[in-house]
Amino acid sequence: MDEQACPRCKTTKYRNPSLKLMVNVCGHTLCENCVDLLFLKGSGSCPECKIPLRRTNFRVQMFEDSMVEKEVNIRKRILRDFNKREEDFSTLREYNDYLEEIETIIYNLANNIDVVETNKKIEQYKKDNKEQIAKSKAKLGRNEYELEEMIELEKQKEEERRIEIAKEEVETKKKKIREKEALIDELTFSDANAKNIVESFASAIQTQKKEAKALSSVRATQFSTGIKFGNQGNQNYTVPKIEEGPLYSYTPIWQQIEGPSPPNWRELQARGYVSHIRNECQVERAGGFKAHVACLRALQEAMAGLYHNPSQRQAEFATV
Repeated sequence: MDEQACPRCKTTKYRNPSLKLMVNVCGHTLCENCVDLLFLKGSGSCPECKIPLRRTNFRVQMFEDSMVEKEVNIRKRILRDFNKREEDFSTLREYNDYLEEIETIIYNLANNIDVVETNKKIEQYKKDNKEQIAKSKAKLGRNEYELEEMIELEKQKEEERRIEIAKEEVETKKKKIREKEALIDELTFSDANAKNIVESFASAIQTQKKEAKALSSVRATQFSTGIKFGNQGNQNYTVPKIEEGPLYSYTPIWQQIEGPSPPNWRELQARGYVSHIRNECQVERAGGFKAHVACLRALQEAMAGLYHNPSQRQAEFATV
């Protein structure tokens, strides 16, 4: 309940279900009423960290954890300038180091670690890569424009399909009405047996339905991207033959260890290994990190450097 409350006026979601929490670049939340009151002139300072803020930079909080909200905002801001791609580097190692540097910058800003030095590093990067940043932004803008055009084309085709389906439904209704009228006229003015007339009309309608169904099954239906859709359950799948090539078989990763084998996931808790590792904080848990991972990696790395040969050890004792 505390996470869904304004830290200034103490209004909670329980007392005000329409409460709308807002957040700025500092990551501290305020309700919409407090934002309007404190930033009446368009600018002011955060009640908690006292840094200067602007009213226009406040946005509705999407995540319950304000730290996650802060990190998402910082990540968007940093990636606008750190926008190099893998093809901009000569080796994969350099690209991975570049990504690692980005994550370090985001982590420092999100956790208020060396903020001044980190901002200096960001400004220096902008100055050194000014032309490349502008070029990447222009390329990204073109890609976004092309994507919008594709989405708009998809909408137009979807609208055309919807209109076509509506026309087909109208034609189908009109056809049914004409068939009923023809049946009534035939029963009224014909001297033939009424039962035979109804049966002939029913068989003709059944034949038309079968022909329409066969035509729809033969016609290839697909998305505009070329991916076919429809009743996928009726497709016939064939099992690949051995002579066509080897089948895929999963091989688990095996690590060569010369010493004792490291414990598994269950033994970490049972043998008390985890008790020597600090517990993960809320931010690390939100990112998918757990203390068991660090504990298992540390044990694997430690035991990978050990060498233990029981048979050789027994031979040494025998000689003694």
